[in-house]
Amino acid sequence: MCAVAPFTKVLVANRGEIAVRIFRTLRELGPGTVAVYSEPDAGSLHVRAADEAYLIGPGAPAESYLNAERILEAARRAGAEAIHPGYGFLAENAAFARACEEAGIVWIGPPPEAIELMGSKIEARRAMAGAGVPVIPGTTEAVATADDLVRLGEELGWPVAVKASAGGGGKGLKIVRSAEEAERALASARREGEAYFSNATVYVEKLIENPRHVEVQVLADSQGNFVHLGERDCTIQRRHRKLVEETPSPAVTPELRERIGEIALTAARAASYRSAGTIEGLLDPAGTYYFLEMNTRIQVEHTVT
Repeated sequence: MCAVAPFTKVLVANRGEIAVRIFRTLRELGPGTVAVYSEPDAGSLHVRAADEAYLIGPGAPAESYLNAERILEAARRAGAEAIHPGYGFLAENAAFARACEEAGIVWIGPPPEAIELMGSKIEARRAMAGAGVPVIPGTTEAVATADDLVRLGEELGWPVAVKASAGGGGKGLKIVRSAEEAERALASARREGEAYFSNATVYVEKLIENPRHVEVQVLADSQGNFVHLGERDCTIQRRHRKLVEETPSPAVTPELRERIGEIALTAARAASYRSAGTIEGLLDPAGTYYFLEMNTRIQVEHTVT
């Protein structure tokens, strides 16, 4: 017996590979597919792959794929009951998620509250620590002065990392190996946080040297069911950008895999999560796994798992 499709039409607020992948899956499930496109993308594959498509603006993303009102208007014109954001663009935009819900359109993604929680590294660390999820030793409050940074370095042991609370991809991250480096590193991290994320708030954590970067794909529904799909090892990076991902991780034993999976599920539950997401963590040389952050979207590398 075929499952009844919950929607008759779903709009994908994206382009390229991820839009095409979602359209293929929707076609298998039954709902009609709706694409949006900018003027330069009129002949793109994702437009041809959809049942119908709507122009939402010129080439600049701010005037098209990042324009929430134009996307919502396209959904209303198409009669789409749901919007899938894919990855990038508005996928981790809590305001857009709320706007969809307020417009009576189902947001196929995490709750806006979860997006906001995990968007602040400080708030996420505080919530995870409160839920019993192991976090890297450090602060769950903002660090404002070089004196505070020096004190933390002496308490935690050098080296430490200063990180932008809203940061990611290595932006707003500075390694501090001695008290003499504290003032310059703090100023630099705050400056990058403001420049890249419009948020100069920073925090401090112990630097885990020579870790493996191991992430876990999680899925959650609106009925309180949570599962994980195993780990991806993305240790091979250049300038904090992943180059190679593999699964299973060559460093993870069956016992450790079970423990990491449970940590990921505990973290997702603590965030009241829904939809696809990725718990990122660091595995130190001693085999201790620490929560690093959560990506509140489907990731480019989801097909590896």
